[in-house]
Amino acid sequence: MGKTMSEKIIAKAAGKESVSAGDIEWVKVDIAMTDDILGPRIEIAKQMERIHDQVWDKEKLVVISDHYTPPANAKQAEMVKFTRDWSRSHGVKHYYEYSGPCHQILAEEGFDLPGTVVFGTDSHTTTGGAFGCFSTGCGSTEMLGIITTGETWVKVPETIQVIWNGHLPRGVMAKDISLKTIGTIGHAGATYKAVEYQGVAIKELSMDERMAISNMAVEMGAKVGLIAPDEKTVAYLRDAGVGKELDMVCSDPDASYCQQLVFNASDLEPMVACPHAVDNVHPVTELGSAAIQQVYIGSCTGGRLSDLAAAAEILRGRKVHPNVRLLVSPASQKIYLEAMEKGILSVLAEAGGIILAPPCGLCAGLHSGLIAEGESCLATSNRNFLGRMGSAGSFVYLSSPATAAASALTGHITDPRSYLC
Repeated sequence: MGKTMSEKIIAKAAGKESVSAGDIEWVKVDIAMTDDILGPRIEIAKQMERIHDQVWDKEKLVVISDHYTPPANAKQAEMVKFTRDWSRSHGVKHYYEYSGPCHQILAEEGFDLPGTVVFGTDSHTTTGGAFGCFSTGCGSTEMLGIITTGETWVKVPETIQVIWNGHLPRGVMAKDISLKTIGTIGHAGATYKAVEYQGVAIKELSMDERMAISNMAVEMGAKVGLIAPDEKTVAYLRDAGVGKELDMVCSDPDASYCQQLVFNASDLEPMVACPHAVDNVHPVTELGSAAIQQVYIGSCTGGRLSDLAAAAEILRGRKVHPNVRLLVSPASQKIYLEAMEKGILSVLAEAGGIILAPPCGLCAGLHSGLIAEGESCLATSNRNFLGRMGSAGSFVYLSSPATAAASALTGHITDPRSYLC
C-alpha cells in the first residue's frame, strides 16, 4: 500500500522507514515560528527562565510581531517590545516586525520547504502546506517544548483527497475553491485530518493562490492542507533565495485516503461565507443585495500581489460607493512595494481605497478599522466568527478579492463577473 504526503513527511521527521495514519510519532521540527500574540509573552519566556533552558537552534526559530503592529495602545506596544527584546536577548537570528502576517513571511523568506515539518503558534500556519510542507499550528505550551528541544509528538493524520478538475472561469478565484470546499466538508469535517488538494485546477494556480487555499484548511478542522510541490514551487523558492536541494514529496498513486471529494472548477461560481461561520457558504448569486458598509481586501488569504491586481482590474477608473469604506492591506511589506511599483496601489487609492500597513490587526479585530454594531463587512480574510472584526453586533462576510472589489462599488454583495468583459 502506498503512502500519503503526510505519512512520508512524518516518517522522515521521525527517522523511520514508514508510518501509517493513527500512529503517534516523535518528530524533529525543521522550523518553529512564534508571534507577538501567543509567543514569548505568554508562557514561553516565564517557563524558559524557570527551567534555565535556551533556544535549541537559533537558526530554526522564527519570531514575527504581526498581530499588534502597529500597536493600537500602550499595552500592545509593550507586548511587541517584550517580543522584540526577548528575541534579541536569546540570540534569535530571524526576527521580523512590521513585515506582514507570519504565514506570508515564512513563505517569502524561504522557511516553508517541501518535505519539512513546521510548527507555529498560529492556527493558519497550515499556509505552508501549499509548498508540500507539513506545516501546522500549536499552542504556547507545546511551542515551549519545541523551542527548547526541537522536537514534538504528532499523530499521523488520515488524509482527505480533494480533487479539483477543470479550469477556473474568469472572475472566480482560489478563495472560491477554498470556500466551496469548506462549505462541503463543514467546519469540523476534517478535524485532525490532512486535506490534500489535487487536480488540474490546483496545478494551474499560482503559489499566491495555493497559499490562500492551504491557509484555510484549518477552517475545516484540518491539521494540514497539502499541495504537492512542482515547478512553480521550485521557482518561488529559488526567487526567495533557497538554493538547497528540495524534497519533492508527493502521495503515491495507491495511497489510502479516508475520503475523496471531486469538484469541477469550470462550474464554480464566486462564493461567499455568510455570518457567523466559515462553512455557511453560498454562491454570490443567491445573496440578493445584502448591504455592506465596509470592504476589506487584505490579510494572509487576500492581500497578495495577484489578489490586489484582481481587485484593481475591477476598480480601475471607478469609484467606491459613497456608503462604503474600502480598506486595503497588502500581505507583506514586499508585496506593498511591488504593488506600488506596478501602480496597483494607485488604482486602489484613486478608487477611494485606504491603504493600510501589512499587519494582522483588522482581520483579527485588534485595530486598523474595526466595525460597529449593526455594520457589515465583506472581507477577503479567513474567519467571520461573531465579533471577529469588531462589535459582537456586527456581521462579517468572506469572499474573494474580485467579489470584494465589485461589492465596494455597489454597496452590496455583488457578482464580480458583471464587471469583467
